[in-house]
Amino acid sequence: MRGRARHHGHQIVKLFLMPRFGFGRSRYGPFGWRRVGRGVDLVVALGLLGLLAIAGAVLQYRLGPARLLTGAAHAIDGDSLRLLGEELRLEGIDAPEYRQSCRDAAGRPVDCGRAARQALQGLLAGGLVTCEIDKADRYGRGLARCRQGDTDINAAMVLAGQAVAYGGYRAEEERARAAGRGLWALSFERPETWRRSHAR
Repeated sequence: MRGRARHHGHQIVKLFLMPRFGFGRSRYGPFGWRRVGRGVDLVVALGLLGLLAIAGAVLQYRLGPARLLTGAAHAIDGDSLRLLGEELRLEGIDAPEYRQSCRDAAGRPVDCGRAARQALQGLLAGGLVTCEIDKADRYGRGLARCRQGDTDINAAMVLAGQAVAYGGYRAEEERARAAGRGLWALSFERPETWRRSHAR
């Protein structure tokens, strides 16, 4: 009787306890590693979700609702500037890169990238600049809509032909093109195309 009871006890362990805790023989190995693997996958997935949530919270904290910055600004190139120590990218426009060259009607090279920077600096030099920022680009720079007095700086750059539309300001680009202003008096590559062909 004692031997039979011991045998039944072993059967209970095999049928109920060992499979539930991942032990015992199975086609996944003697210790049921498939269950362990699934548990690890779940932990990793939850960890990644946690990191994404933290990153989103940090970005929201950094940008939050629309911010306004006002102060003296300086051009970095034709579509980015520094204001109160922060680098900002003018939203909706794309200016020639600083090293980008264009050609005039006679085929002579023109430093259109430097000209765009000078044009932006001229707009910024008129007085205090106010920029509204509510999101960032892929490099972490705030995307800004900036004004100097009554002048919309983003729009003014496109109207002057010193930048092209880049998600906005299509009407301003058409007016600059029709008038042959700035870039539209030259032979040039759109800055986005130039960047792709001159990637470092």
